[in-house]
Amino acid sequence: MNTQRRDRLRDASTSFLASLLLAGCASAPQRTPAGNDWVAAWGSAQLEQGPPAADASPVPPEWRQPLHDVSLRQVVRTAVAGDTVRVRISNLFGREPLQLGAASVARVQPGTQAGRPMLEAGSLRPLSFQGRRELSLAPGTEAWSDPVALALPQLADVAVQMHVAAAPAWATVHPGSRISSWAVAGNQADASDWPDAVPRDGWWQLAAVDVSPRQPQPVLVAIGDSITDGYGVPPGSYLRWTDALARRLAALGRAAAVVNTGIGGNRILQDGLGPSLMSRFDRDALARSGVTHVVLLVGVNDLGVSHRQRVTTPESRAALLAELQKGLATLARQARERGVCLFVSTVMPYGGSGYYQPQVENEADRQSLNTWIRQPGRFDGVVDFDALMRDPVRPSHLKREVDNDGLHPSMAGYQAMADAFPVEWLERRCDQKR
Repeated sequence: MNTQRRDRLRDASTSFLASLLLAGCASAPQRTPAGNDWVAAWGSAQLEQGPPAADASPVPPEWRQPLHDVSLRQVVRTAVAGDTVRVRISNLFGREPLQLGAASVARVQPGTQAGRPMLEAGSLRPLSFQGRRELSLAPGTEAWSDPVALALPQLADVAVQMHVAAAPAWATVHPGSRISSWAVAGNQADASDWPDAVPRDGWWQLAAVDVSPRQPQPVLVAIGDSITDGYGVPPGSYLRWTDALARRLAALGRAAAVVNTGIGGNRILQDGLGPSLMSRFDRDALARSGVTHVVLLVGVNDLGVSHRQRVTTPESRAALLAELQKGLATLARQARERGVCLFVSTVMPYGGSGYYQPQVENEADRQSLNTWIRQPGRFDGVVDFDALMRDPVRPSHLKREVDNDGLHPSMAGYQAMADAFPVEWLERRCDQKR
């Protein structure tokens, strides 16, 4: 990005910050919740993935579902420095047991994560589950590994290896990893060198990595749709807006975790490519270890799906807006009851989307929802990404310099979002008394 373009985006960010609305949070020291010395260092949202359709593109033998007698190496970037680690394995959407023969964790050599990741010498640690290397997970359940000593700096690349002895036909996955995982035949969970490993994008049966931090710090969970999940980000580049925010915090010397639980196509009210945000908000946001703050960016798919290839009426549009408002108010109440600060973003323009092709009345609905979101007191903070990203001449469209496809931001757009987020909000805490 040239200097002029960067300056324009930073000027926009400054104007955007002046429009931020904040209510109900009182300043307080950062602290880990009482009785819990774990914080979420990485996490993803889970959804189900069934066996491929008959006409689907073929996959390498190691990746054919259901997985059987293969080892997976899955790379994640942890946001928190610490000396002790634990890993959460998930069979949340499985319909049969998940059987692991062994698992391990290690640091990844810097600079190798975008290609075939190499493990840092001497960092491989075996994982156990209640003292056993093997793990059998019933359908619909998850399990934490026992703690293991492994020193991690802030923004470390970590490999989680697991030998999948037998997996359900319906796997628990996060397909939008934006980085490759690797598979090799047999039990190689405790091996460092995997020369024959085969890549595939996604995370399988892996839900979270926690760290016992070296100091108390806030945990921000970003939850939402494909804009949070990072649509359009090149694999292995770590250019999602949450990645850029984590780097910004590290550069500022702020100890804080940013955990991304976005799902492409996610909606507030209805299931889509994954479970609705209403149904997963507790699991994917409020229940994350040490969570103190949540930022929510969602709504464009609820609006877009409502009119895509169908006729709407004033009555149906009014009913949808009322339901979306009720849903967001419910999420705010749930966060308040847990003492977690909830920051909600306005819905960004999507007038240039060839997929949703909004009309004048649909744009009016988006603006009506944003007006409702901006009203003081509804949330602990309003992140006005609409004001930041919209074209001042055509407010129904994203600005050209931050637009990817009329719906999703470009890489410059994701960076602008990260630059604009008010990091000072992470110094606040929220309670049930507001």
